[in-house]
Amino acid sequence: MAEIKWYRDSADHPRVCEKDGVVFLSYPALERTGLVKHGFSTRLGGVSSGMWSTMNLSFTRGDDERCVRENFRRIAEAIGIPEQSIVCSDQTHTVNVRRVTRGDCGNGLTREKSFFDVDGMITDEPGVALATFYADCVPLYFVDVRRKAIGLSHSGWRGTVNRMGARTVEAMEREFGTDPKDLVAAIGPSICMDCYEVSSDVADQFVRDFPEKIHDTILLDKKNGKYQLNLWEANRFVLEDAGIPRERISMPQLCTCCNPEFLFSHRASGGRRGNLGAFLMLEDTVRT
Repeated sequence: MAEIKWYRDSADHPRVCEKDGVVFLSYPALERTGLVKHGFSTRLGGVSSGMWSTMNLSFTRGDDERCVRENFRRIAEAIGIPEQSIVCSDQTHTVNVRRVTRGDCGNGLTREKSFFDVDGMITDEPGVALATFYADCVPLYFVDVRRKAIGLSHSGWRGTVNRMGARTVEAMEREFGTDPKDLVAAIGPSICMDCYEVSSDVADQFVRDFPEKIHDTILLDKKNGKYQLNLWEANRFVLEDAGIPRERISMPQLCTCCNPEFLFSHRASGGRRGNLGAFLMLEDTVRT
């Protein structure tokens, strides 16, 4: 297995799991809820080759469809979710959040997509596996331990500046009566501040839309019209501001761009890559 470069050693970072050669990541805090099956894929354990090697979960980046389907089968089995239960997002860097049900199972995998422009999904139905996809952007996991509901959202810089995390919490409040204080959340593996250089037009949006007190935390001015952007801390602020207690938010401490042999990274590969997948499902034994 490729050597893993952790951004910072911390008790709340994901742990590395392996089953039948498939390597994935799991968050201890989500495990401790006793309510969910979840995981985040790595590059290891699939059947794709070349720039997609090996666990590519994208049908749209040129890989052989048969390989992608086998990869989905393998990662689902490793995490412990039925393949037919998966509901795939349709990510276009929006802050659209959709409530999904058993009727949506298979969406984008075993049948054609029935919805579009959805970067976040929520459900309170056991056995519905939410799936979102990444290669540097930020996965956001949510588990409501009281109402027994879940959410999973994709948050790139556009999603972050528009507070996708808060939009997901609001959707769970509206649909399930979620109290943010009952949420356990995790920020998934994604690009770190050291690797993520952005131009002033992006930085200006964060300066405008985030409070001045955290500007120095989320932005480093390189004095050449470029900035280093900290999506991890920006998303932690969004989740805390939405009412989730800080101690209930797990951080990634694992950068996709720093680990290009272990995780797909759009920036590290110059766009020649596959997709990683985040998965979250209420256990079938859970009853709301």
